[in-house]
Amino acid sequence: MSKDTDILNRTRNISFSDLLKLCQRYFGEPRIAGSHHIFKTPWVGDPRINLQRDGKMAKPYQVIQVKRAIEKLEKSNEA
Repeated sequence: MSKDTDILNRTRNISFSDLLKLCQRYFGEPRIAGSHHIFKTPWVGDPRINLQRDGKMAKPYQVIQVKRAIEKLEKSNEA
């Protein structure tokens, strides 16, 4: 199982740095505004990717948003 798959199959206990690296692979470099890492997506609206640390960990709801965004991106690449 790849690390990407492992991250996307869980929502808890994901390090912020792992989630950030995953987003960078799919969506490029983020715009940083204070403590927020904001990724540009090729669509308007949700799912949006706006990450913020929770200590060293990623917030579970943000992991879910990233998963939805990657699924949407992969679906659009299939068409």
